[in-house]
Amino acid sequence: MTRRRLLLTTLLGLPLAVAGWLWLTMLSPFTYDPPDGLAPIGEGPHEVFVYGTLRSGVVRWVVTGRAGESRPAVLEDFRRTGLDLEEAPGERVEGEVITVSAEELARLDRYERLGIRYERVRLELADGREAWVYRRLPEEAAAGARL
Repeated sequence: MTRRRLLLTTLLGLPLAVAGWLWLTMLSPFTYDPPDGLAPIGEGPHEVFVYGTLRSGVVRWVVTGRAGESRPAVLEDFRRTGLDLEEAPGERVEGEVITVSAEELARLDRYERLGIRYERVRLELADGREAWVYRRLPEEAAAGARL
């Protein structure tokens, strides 16, 4: 194989391999089985408070199939700690609210590994609206869900 061909194969193959791995591990319905006992998703629209990777329109497009609009929002009495939110009176987390359909919410659940890594809870935002918020499950609960 010539050097040029090897370079071209690497430049094209590596991003495709990474994209395939990301799809398989984060978005594929084949690698996520929701745990038993999760409540069914009601008809939409659903308001979701996002505070991490889902603030990016590109990430939302990859996960849900559309970037959608977002609106600034604040969750009071919480602080962001790594990939989670923890209760912290007097503090606040700035994020965004997105509106999604029931199908898009199911895709977000798969992305967040609902019931395995995260739980989805209703919380009141600073402006009085309620929205779904993904919160990390405690390590022992997450470990039990993987068994």
